[in-house]
This record gives sequence, structure tokens and C-alpha cells, in this order.
Amino acid sequence: MYLTSEKKAELFAQYGKEAKNTGSAESQIALFTFRINHLTEHLKLNRKDFGTERALTNLVGKRRRMLDYLKAKDIERYRAIIKELGIRK
Repeated sequence: MYLTSEKKAELFAQYGKEAKNTGSAESQIALFTFRINHLTEHLKLNRKDFGTERALTNLVGKRRRMLDYLKAKDIERYRAIIKELGIRK
């Protein structure tokens, strides 16, 4: 599996304040971005995998809603996570 518990812990430690902070908006956005990048690479090889395409669309929507929440809550944290992850807006 591409997303092991160690990789998740690493993402949460890097983008959340600590490894146990799995619910922060930044750590959730980082996790969604990692999964989106993986699914994008999968779809480059498997163009007709429509189930994965739908899952990717749902993930992008979830990340967008989370980013909108963060933007309304704290614009500086929003700008920092956008810059750090390289998400274009």
C-alpha cells in the first residue's frame, strides 16, 4: 500500500504541530495532497479507471473545502500551507 502508517505519521509531524495532531487543517490538507498526487500518477497510466477518477474528484473537493475553511479562519496559515505544498489557487 502506498500510504503506510509511518508515512501518515511523517506527514502529520511535518505539517501538524506534532505527530499526534492529526486533526489540524494543515495536516489534513497535506494528507489529501499526498493522496491526490498518488491518484494523479495512477490515472496517467490507467486512463479508463473511472472509479479512481471519481475518488480523485471527491478528494480535490474535500481539500478545496478544507482550504476555504482555513482561509476564512486564518489567512496566514492558509498562505503558508499553499506555499509549502505548492498548491496553485
